[in-house]
Amino acid sequence: MKSFSAIQNYQQVNVQSSVVDASPHRLIQMLFEGALERIAQAKGALARGSFVQKSERITKAVNIVQGLQGSLSDTEGGELTANLDELYDYVVRTLIQANQSNSIAKLDECARLLGEVKMGWDQMLSHTSPAPMAGAYL
Repeated sequence: MKSFSAIQNYQQVNVQSSVVDASPHRLIQMLFEGALERIAQAKGALARGSFVQKSERITKAVNIVQGLQGSLSDTEGGELTANLDELYDYVVRTLIQANQSNSIAKLDECARLLGEVKMGWDQMLSHTSPAPMAGAYL
């Protein structure tokens, strides 16, 4: 049991260090990765019949997506920002429905949608300079 605790402590320190050292762009990537990971964990928990763990993971995914939604700029981004806001709202509602109905299909839909946005974000970052963008974090 002690070794598991030590591993958890190491992972927590490693994540905290990654967050501190990350650019704003990388932080957004980490949020996408975290949401997708929690959805995958929720699917696994659902398949095992671990409904408490499924609910915990979905709740964490919802919180992450709401964090992404909260990072949208109110003054920049125009139509893209509005569309992402609506998409994130839809994903949150669908995750809640997935939790209530134990629906793997709804979890898959949310993972697909977030995966597509993440892919676009990753591609955008690969074509831009490492200098931070002012205000328009997606």
